[in-house]
Amino acid sequence: MSKQAKNNQKEKTQSEIIERLVAINRVSKTVKGGKNMSFSALVVVGDKNGRVGFGKGNATEVSDAKNKAFESAKKAMMKFSLKEGRTIHHDVFARFCSGKVYLRAAPAGTGVIAGGPMRAIFECAGIHDIVAKSVGTSNPYNMVGATFAALKALSSPKSIAEKRSKEISEIVKRRNLALNNTTESKPETKAE
Repeated sequence: MSKQAKNNQKEKTQSEIIERLVAINRVSKTVKGGKNMSFSALVVVGDKNGRVGFGKGNATEVSDAKNKAFESAKKAMMKFSLKEGRTIHHDVFARFCSGKVYLRAAPAGTGVIAGGPMRAIFECAGIHDIVAKSVGTSNPYNMVGATFAALKALSSPKSIAEKRSKEISEIVKRRNLALNNTTESKPETKAE
């Protein structure tokens, strides 16, 4: 591949990336001569197709901190699979420091029910239907860390089938049988 073709391909991927600024903090460091002021930025980037990343940047100017954070986030992008291109495959719980996050798959038309930094992550990742709850902290750094830990813990039927050396249809069939058994047993308990 020629250099020009590589540059064109790189420009296309760069233009498709969505950037969201999650938080900016003014940081002060006390030194002998007074106080040094700087800014800290937390940024989320994604391609709306299951690739998403976050980054942090520190600088004396807000714009420089944002640029550093965007570059850091682009380098740290990760990929995960979406169910039907709109939601996650299964419910998941994760924690990062004091932040705890519950992510639940949702039926079509539910929308993104999540607060603050989690909403930015799901919009950048291309998740359209999800229910999320954060417990324990409202610190955006910990919430973003916990959400990314949860997204890393997700597994798709394809990856499970590869690990077990089975067909995808077998994995999906077992999952559907398990779901049907749980839905059939619930009405019986209500009737008693």
